[in-house]
Amino acid sequence: MTDIDQEIVLAHFIVSDDVERSRRFYTEILGGKVAFSGDVTYVALSNSWIIINVGGGPTDDKPSVSLEPPSDPDRVSSFLNIRVKDIHAVYAEWSARGAEFLTPPKQHDYEIRCYLRDPDGHLIEVGQTTDFEGDWAPARWPSGATG
Repeated sequence: MTDIDQEIVLAHFIVSDDVERSRRFYTEILGGKVAFSGDVTYVALSNSWIIINVGGGPTDDKPSVSLEPPSDPDRVSSFLNIRVKDIHAVYAEWSARGAEFLTPPKQHDYEIRCYLRDPDGHLIEVGQTTDFEGDWAPARWPSGATG
């Protein structure tokens, strides 16, 4: 790692029609912890952050960009990817808390994965590696990753 790698915090910013509803989803269902709550809300989730904010029009630093929740949840260009050590346990726990998965976990070549959506339609992948020599193996996760 370079020095700059240790000076970066990666967060996932989502736009929500209802920040409080999304905060409840990321805390009560996915198990995150509120770090800051207000018009912009920060939820600590494992070794990262979810920043939840309402949409809005262009600003001086993004003069042609408007922020809005997904208009069609079946067409995405980006999604949150959560890697876990035991996908079946996570699937059972989050389902019991009210998560609605698109399908149960399914085995693929090197992973077991399934998807769910947050209340605004943002897609979330939950996956577990089945290739314990690969990059996604828990032993190779970055420091602080708890899965």
